[in-house]
Amino acid sequence: MTKHLDRELDRLRRELVDQMGIVEQMIQTSVRSLLERCTDMADRVIESDVDVDNNEIRIEEECLKLLALHQPVATDMRWLITVVKVNSDLERMADLACNISERAKALAFYPLFPVPDEFHEMVVAANSMVRTALDSFVDRDSQKAREVIGADEAVDDLNRILIGRLHQDMKRDPEQIEPAVHCFSASRHLERIADLAENIAEDVIYLIEGDIVRHQHGLLESETPPIKTD
Repeated sequence: MTKHLDRELDRLRRELVDQMGIVEQMIQTSVRSLLERCTDMADRVIESDVDVDNNEIRIEEECLKLLALHQPVATDMRWLITVVKVNSDLERMADLACNISERAKALAFYPLFPVPDEFHEMVVAANSMVRTALDSFVDRDSQKAREVIGADEAVDDLNRILIGRLHQDMKRDPEQIEPAVHCFSASRHLERIADLAENIAEDVIYLIEGDIVRHQHGLLESETPPIKTD
């Protein structure tokens, strides 16, 4: 029974890693589609969401089946619980990537609208958070997970600065209101992706150390250097 469970867990791990790759690519392509005003890229992201949804359901069903059939304990049970949570966060990330792609398609009608520099900085920081969060799960590295948690505040700050700048642009030039609103929405979606990366990092710490670290970020961030984004 143990060998059979080990094989099933290994297969489930491979499926989740594949899902991670798809979702990470969707996020990267969605922000590229917005920055480059490429509707073809945006359409590819949106089309990919069906596969992510189907994968999410299958992975969750497999987790529930293994929990019911094998009744794992200790590390195996904690791993399956973490997979269920990470799987859900990945699906939500994919949805947000689709939302960014929709904003990209809308912004394509405003090729002269300048996307603020803060959005570019947010893209780099959020992509780094996602990559490090996923790596922390694959590598079972709680230090990497803590780096993700420590990086979230910088993304939040950039989002606030960006929103303030867009508000100023809209007041100064009413013709900028519609494209600025699309950019504002994309920024909020990207900030939410960073939050979900942070959720995954929290789950990794629970997986490795058995500690629930939600609402303890002040302590974690004081002990952790920020992620390098260069």
